Amino acid sequence: MFKSIKISFKLVLIISLGTTCTLLSSFKMHAQTSHRLLRSGDKFYLQDKFKTAEEEYRKALEKETEPSIQYNLGNSIYKQNRMEEAIEKYEAAVNSASNENLKSKAYHNLGNAYYHNKDYKKSIEAYQQSLLLNPSDIQTKENLVMAQKEMRMQQQQQQQNQDDKNKENQDQQQNQQQDQQQNEDNQNQQQNEQQEQQQNQQQQQEKNKEQPNDLTKREAEKLLDIMDQEEQKVQEKLQKGNNTVVPNGKDW
Repeated sequence: MFKSIKISFKLVLIISLGTTCTLLSSFKMHAQTSHRLLRSGDKFYLQDKFKTAEEEYRKALEKETEPSIQYNLGNSIYKQNRMEEAIEKYEAAVNSASNENLKSKAYHNLGNAYYHNKDYKKSIEAYQQSLLLNPSDIQTKENLVMAQKEMRMQQQQQQQNQDDKNKENQDQQQNQQQDQQQNEDNQNQQQNEQQEQQQNQQQQQEKNKEQPNDLTKREAEKLLDIMDQEEQKVQEKLQKGNNTVVPNGKDW
């Protein structure tokens, strides 16, 4: 089971030297104000009033830049599921903390925040840094194992997604090639049909050009036949006229 964040409430110790120096008195009051705000933030945090705890921690941070305040502020933000801001505060605590225990816990919670964001690589790195400072921390070891497992699953899923994408691209490219080939075939067919149609039209035009000459020849032959027939009729009439018999007179 994934382990929750580590909580560390650090009480700021106020040391009074009993001096009347204005500078020391001002520093004491300033530290007391920061300490009071820090304790107030801790109280609200334990009551699960994380928004109010955040406000108190921010006020304390304005008074004093303390790694433990950055750390607790990061915890209150983490509890409100604002992981990017929590990561920023944990990193600030890690970079400024000199106490190895606090630094180890900050790394642990930094790993948790990265884990929540599914950035398992950075989560693993943070857990490893925490274990370098505290090798016996069982919670961090368990979270490290879970992060490594999730990263392997994530990489496998990413590889599967890449394979699916490659296959999809290949199928899409193949479909495009098939569509292109089909278009080319259709274009070739259209060109052939157009050429055939043009040839038919050309043949029809040539045929139409020849038809008037053929008709004229037939008409001429018909006219010749008619003329021959008429001439024959005329000849027949003439022959009949020449062969007319004149009756002889009575021979007395």
